[in-house]
Amino acid sequence: MLFKSPSKGSLQLNEVVAEILSYVREDLNWPYKLIVGSDSHPGEQATCFVSAIIIHRLGKGARYFYNKTYEAKIRSMRQRIFYEASLSLNLADQLTYWLKEYGQEEMPVEIHLDIGTHGETKELVKEITGMIVGSGFAAKIKPDACAVKVADKYTKH
Repeated sequence: MLFKSPSKGSLQLNEVVAEILSYVREDLNWPYKLIVGSDSHPGEQATCFVSAIIIHRLGKGARYFYNKTYEAKIRSMRQRIFYEASLSLNLADQLTYWLKEYGQEEMPVEIHLDIGTHGETKELVKEITGMIVGSGFAAKIKPDACAVKVADKYTKH
């Protein structure tokens, strides 16, 4: 799986993890949050899905990496939201694997979801957050889901 970084170009996931750990080592005086989120945009021919990885130096900036894929057009919003969540969950699992490979198993991954208690997605909050939390990850929903905003930036390009 290939990721893009505005500052580092194209990277494999293991290289993304190496960049994240390097960024953390630059300044150990700050707390960090490792976040994953996905968003989608249905086009005429296919649906664009973008998954983002963000390493947030709390109070002092962040770096991000994203992956873009296209799938057959998905008309159902429910199906699209579940697919976004499954992409994020799969990515969080892979990140956890690579963090362990680099000896950093204590760095938790938080999953941000494109759902909220208002609007069309309110009926999905319990199901999807249950799926994420039941898999061992923390889940954030809108308006606290900043990773979704980063992913959204690249779904329409």
